[in-house]
Amino acid sequence: MKFDWHGGQISRETMVDQDYRNTQNVRRFLLSECGAEFKFDRPFMLWIRNDQIKSMGDVVDQWRRRQCDTLA
Repeated sequence: MKFDWHGGQISRETMVDQDYRNTQNVRRFLLSECGAEFKFDRPFMLWIRNDQIKSMGDVVDQWRRRQCDTLA
């Protein structure tokens, strides 16, 4: 069953699938998990869609790791 990236209830357990889209719904979820400083950039968007199995929790954790790397 396809996940509705525009209106589905996203959680950390939601799996990123082939139909993943950077929707406003995804942005709201990531803002709630990562904080107001969250923003998409091209390398991060490419990482999300790199065909490796991952959950939205993995996406959040990767964004946080990237933020820590840029602050170091």
